[in-house]
Amino acid sequence: MKNKLTASKAYPWIVVGLLWVVALLNYMDRQMLSTMREAMQIDIAELETAVNFGRLMAIFLWIYGFISPFAGAIADRVSRKWLIIGSLGVWSAVTLLMGYCTTYNQIFWLRALMGVSEALYIPAGLSLIADYHAGKSRSFAIGVHMTGLYLGQAVGGFGATLAEAFSWQQTFHWFGLVGVLYAVVLVFLLHEKRIEKKDEAAAAQPAVKIPVLKGFGLIFSNIAFWVILFFFASTSLPGWATKNWLPTLFSESLGIPMAQAGPISTITIAVSSFIGILIGGPLSDRWVKKNLKGRVYTSAIGLAMMIPALVLLGLGNGMVAAVSAGLFFGIGYGMFDTNNMPILCQFVPSHLRATAYGIMNMTGVVMGAISTEILGSWADGGNLGLAFAVLGGITALALVVQLVVLKPQTDDMK
Repeated sequence: MKNKLTASKAYPWIVVGLLWVVALLNYMDRQMLSTMREAMQIDIAELETAVNFGRLMAIFLWIYGFISPFAGAIADRVSRKWLIIGSLGVWSAVTLLMGYCTTYNQIFWLRALMGVSEALYIPAGLSLIADYHAGKSRSFAIGVHMTGLYLGQAVGGFGATLAEAFSWQQTFHWFGLVGVLYAVVLVFLLHEKRIEKKDEAAAAQPAVKIPVLKGFGLIFSNIAFWVILFFFASTSLPGWATKNWLPTLFSESLGIPMAQAGPISTITIAVSSFIGILIGGPLSDRWVKKNLKGRVYTSAIGLAMMIPALVLLGLGNGMVAAVSAGLFFGIGYGMFDTNNMPILCQFVPSHLRATAYGIMNMTGVVMGAISTEILGSWADGGNLGLAFAVLGGITALALVVQLVVLKPQTDDMK
């Protein structure tokens, strides 16, 4: 069955579909806790204080960020199929067990374990998709997968709704059980794929396992990777800013309650990012056939769209300006987001890509934590809009560096 399934021309897209569900569960399970404090604090008194609840959210981010580079290194050295299945199984079991918690410490340590298990997924999943989609469909395939993350974040927001309708314990049980069962499905349907060596003599040689520290050294000695890391980190600042502070910005600038500002901001960004992926993925895949810098140019167009959008978000007035800027930002971000791994594939060989993306993932999370805290201080001073405009300037710098330095020689570095 395996040979017949993997030999099918449709199987690379089946892999995308299988991992799309994993991506949805990844963000759904991590996000749902953020909405369930009110229901949970009835049974767990420590959650009545914002400080304790903030610690639950922070422990996940810091552990997730710290583990990410090592998660990538692991993915480059073991079967990504079993790493993905194990990761999904563990974080889903953690979600299920959270429904049985009766103390704050129990939830805290389970949340920490979720940070470890979820960090193992993204580098392995993206590198597996990249290997199955070499060249002609890589950007679009990565982009389709990313929509699962976006939708998972949105679905996770309904955790409080389910908790109110049933209970927070049952909500964790159901969400976790779905993931555990899906991990079993992947055992039979998901298969490993490694880029074959074109040279027959080289292919006959056993694969050499590069030591972890040497792998990190090879990556950090690559100037192109530093550039990719810089513009990934730079755009993580506005990326996390829109996730965490755009509802507040909309509420303050438009003078509307958070109950209205929240859905307007999140739906605007989610829908427009999806449109950006539908534009940026196919455009990049076609452009790179004519010009190896096509993926860089497509990503740059996305960054260029984000710059005026951030300025307008920060300094504009009125509902039309806010929603228009949000749509423009989301489309640009989607075009950028769908091309990160494909650009990485042009400068980093296949056996180090998961490691490299793990480093990028860690940097992005750290930048998110930093930006969330800094924007909080700007918000307290009444300057949240100005902070968004400043982020536009940082994005402009990332755009210039990206265009000037990145000069790919291949679309798929071996």
